[in-house]
Amino acid sequence: MDTITHTFFGLVLYGAVNKEGMTRKEKQALLFTAVAGSQIPDIDVISSWWDTAGRYQMWHRGLTHSLFLVPVWAALIALIARGVWGAKSWLFFGLGTLAVFIHNTSDLFNAWGTGYLEPFSTRRVTFGTIPIVDLMFWAIMLAGWVWARFRAGGRKRGTAFRVYRMVGLLLVLHVAVQSAQGYMLYKQASPKYEEVALSADFVPGVFTVIGKSGDRVELTKGSVWTGLKPVASLASKEGADLDRLFAENPAARTLYEWSPFVVIVDDDKQLGLYDPRFYRNGQSFLFEYMEKQGL
Repeated sequence: MDTITHTFFGLVLYGAVNKEGMTRKEKQALLFTAVAGSQIPDIDVISSWWDTAGRYQMWHRGLTHSLFLVPVWAALIALIARGVWGAKSWLFFGLGTLAVFIHNTSDLFNAWGTGYLEPFSTRRVTFGTIPIVDLMFWAIMLAGWVWARFRAGGRKRGTAFRVYRMVGLLLVLHVAVQSAQGYMLYKQASPKYEEVALSADFVPGVFTVIGKSGDRVELTKGSVWTGLKPVASLASKEGADLDRLFAENPAARTLYEWSPFVVIVDDDKQLGLYDPRFYRNGQSFLFEYMEKQGL
């Protein structure tokens, strides 16, 4: 998910805790724990500062997003909360664990995926059933905030946390409904292709299904209710010599490893490959290539 959504997740977690009887410092520590836990896996973006080998695509959302690092991040955040605010309760470790877990797990559902099982597996786990920026998430959380601020909080102070807990349940329900629809489309397409991937649209319930068989990649778009309609049919030059490309452009090897499958371009001008899940208006913005001029 995007940074804004992860921040909102943290604020919802903070709002869902019953803070009755807490001191001001405890509330500050709680807010820090919820938001920091919702953001800390993305600390891997700093790897772009020293990436000279074209590996950033694998490093970002890699080890820092591993399921096995969740308690490590939570412990670090809890130690900071204790050192700065004197927060000694196990509540802070528990909330930090939940915040980091939500971050790492929610990232599984969009097309970018995560290294959820690193370091034991380098496979990028991705479901593709939620867009990276999901406006439904924002709408649900905004509606919850408005209700808690002007209705629940106005009638009886201290009850707003129940509203945020309901918001959390609605967010989970949205993911479940989206994923169920995406899975149905995935299962429908699987018999037709050797490999299949999903990419969720910004419109809820709408998906692009990407199927590959041999040197053909087909994109269809639609929903469970409307059916799928053809979007594009792409030719992949499967016999191309990619060693030259990988030597000239190391980021191409990274993209090849990172993507479920790629479309290979080999013509008079370029040798390259791209991820068809991000194919829009005749091109994919995840495209790595080399120019053939002078070869």
